[in-house]
Amino acid sequence: MSTTAYLQAARQILNHLEKTQAANLGAAADLIVNALRNGGTVNCSEIGHGIQWDFINRAGGLLAVQAFSYNLTINNPIPECRRKQPAGKPDDRDLEPVRYAVNHSNLRPGDVMLLASVSGRNRQPVELALACRDRGVRTIGFTAMAYTQKVTSAHPSGERLFEVVDVAVDNGAPYGDAGVEVPGYEVKLIPLSGLGMIAAGWMIWEQVMTKMAAAGTPASVFISQNREDGPAYNDKMKAQYQQRGF
Repeated sequence: MSTTAYLQAARQILNHLEKTQAANLGAAADLIVNALRNGGTVNCSEIGHGIQWDFINRAGGLLAVQAFSYNLTINNPIPECRRKQPAGKPDDRDLEPVRYAVNHSNLRPGDVMLLASVSGRNRQPVELALACRDRGVRTIGFTAMAYTQKVTSAHPSGERLFEVVDVAVDNGAPYGDAGVEVPGYEVKLIPLSGLGMIAAGWMIWEQVMTKMAAAGTPASVFISQNREDGPAYNDKMKAQYQQRGF
């Protein structure tokens, strides 16, 4: 067994993005460009396994891409003897913080939110997309169409991520995500969705930066902080972003 099996699978993902996702990637870039040129913001939520951080504060990347996160901590200790008692009828309390976060955030109509669910069935990403839609925030969702078409939604609406976002980008991952056959195992190994989402994301950012420059409004971008001129250049770009919003 060599690494060529994974590389072959990776090439299939890249070919999929190039051959089938051009329209969706272009539509996603247009949403972002429109937001930036009209006073909006670009937000990236948790899109799986820390992948969103590949888009934030990176050399060659956009300053405009900002992390969107929230945290609700409840301090409610109980004695050990009470912990095994039923907590009550299952409900949708896990979705309430999502909508609360959106409704009490700085998100405004015309902003853009990037989000993801590989299977498309997960409750919180679907709820985030719905909450953003209700607030007038445009959404770009990364999912795996080969996967999501074989599962049912875990969200009470019965909808999957691709059904509730403005633009759905198919990251090309197979059903179950893993896509490499390794001798000695009865199931495929090595997930491919992360590769697909990172590549698709940078394809979007490339188009955004190209379109902004072509319109005479080049966006603020980072260079490597470890270059000799990195700190000074990035400080200049940060100040420009704060003044212009892009």
